[in-house]
Amino acid sequence: MTTDAPHILIVDDDAKICQMLTRYLTDEGFQVSSAANGAAMRECLACTKIDLVLLDLVLPGDDGLQLAREIGVQSSNPRAGIIMLTGRSDMVDMVVGLEFGADDYIAKPFHLREVLARIRSVLRRIQPTAPTEPSPSPASGAGEVIQFDGWRLDIGRRELKAPNGSEIALTTGEFDLLATFATHPGRVLNRDQLMDLTRGRHWEAVDRSIDAQVARLRRKIEPDPKHPALVKSVRGVGYVFTARIQ
Repeated sequence: MTTDAPHILIVDDDAKICQMLTRYLTDEGFQVSSAANGAAMRECLACTKIDLVLLDLVLPGDDGLQLAREIGVQSSNPRAGIIMLTGRSDMVDMVVGLEFGADDYIAKPFHLREVLARIRSVLRRIQPTAPTEPSPSPASGAGEVIQFDGWRLDIGRRELKAPNGSEIALTTGEFDLLATFATHPGRVLNRDQLMDLTRGRHWEAVDRSIDAQVARLRRKIEPDPKHPALVKSVRGVGYVFTARIQ
């Protein structure tokens, strides 16, 4: 295992699950740490660079959803991915978890190969966009600049500037998603269409990240993410970009 291997933190009070995942992920080349509760998780995040957290939603004395919200603040690195582990079948918990910042979820019991596939998928899409390396864009023109509601989206440079002129850091997935919305204003896009239009992101069959990506994007561009004005949900269908394109 190399020292620059991704570091996975397992947060689960079930010792057997922690041991099983630790052994498997270590054999797959990852650095692995574990925590049995929220306090141990916070301590680890405060002193260690963690790339991704496998977070059990049901922990003694801790609210897994609140811990998901804390991870981005406590982490010593800019962006730690989150995959929720849950034994609950209630879809509401899963959706709320995605809104709180999680990237994906896995229902217990799970197959280890599925866990590995989801970890690799999340790690790929949370990597920051590299400005020095050109990347395929879903937009029609490589040098196109799109302005909307005071925002400036430079497709060629892969840059987003806020109305006040500050540059907003986006991951590759977030940028491609915003570029797709901005080049299809006013059009309702379902999740399958969004996957197709951002095909350059190499979505996998097990990937359920569209809702999570939209939630993270809203937190960066919406004045009030809970009441979005730019990227609106269309119940039972998908999303629509309603900003005024200049």
